[in-house]
Amino acid sequence: MKIGLFFGSFNPIHHGHLIIGKTIVESALVDEVWFVVSPQNPFKKENSLLNARHRFNLVRTALEGEQKMRASDIEFGLPKPSFTVNTLVYLSEKYPKHEFLIVLGSDGFENINKWKNADYIIENHGFLVYNRPGNIVSEKLIDKYSLIEGPLLSISSTYIRKKIMEGKNIRFLVPDSVAEEIEKNNYYRGDLEKES
Repeated sequence: MKIGLFFGSFNPIHHGHLIIGKTIVESALVDEVWFVVSPQNPFKKENSLLNARHRFNLVRTALEGEQKMRASDIEFGLPKPSFTVNTLVYLSEKYPKHEFLIVLGSDGFENINKWKNADYIIENHGFLVYNRPGNIVSEKLIDKYSLIEGPLLSISSTYIRKKIMEGKNIRFLVPDSVAEEIEKNNYYRGDLEKES
């Protein structure tokens, strides 16, 4: 089985993430897309993140009823910060019959050589790359990648968090079920440092 691994903080998950996942599933390049919630991204400050379990639950809520997309908390039991290479090695050992491809935006793809053990990752895994607004893949950086054709969306989790802190409505930016969970639990309204 081919699995697309969509790594992210998902802080919070939004329609842009879901459209990317759905576009990849419908491309038939993979059998499933796993949304891998990173408890601590090495490139982000931990105190800017909502608690990892809360973020995972929001992802699971967003994907409810989807057959080919699922939430994964696989990195929760791995060393922190979450380096992609460690996760890939672990998953390849745990699921030797699966082929894992990495889902990432064009901005991340252009920085692939800065990743820990980038040579190993590039040698052993393929990439499913989607263009981000203002950052279009224009040259072939490596051999094993497929460019996913989909809408260019500039929705960001940062923008959504700002709207919440300002007391504004986030309907149409996130699934209704996610908006309800955020509202009910008062996520992103106060000091995130206290919630981490």
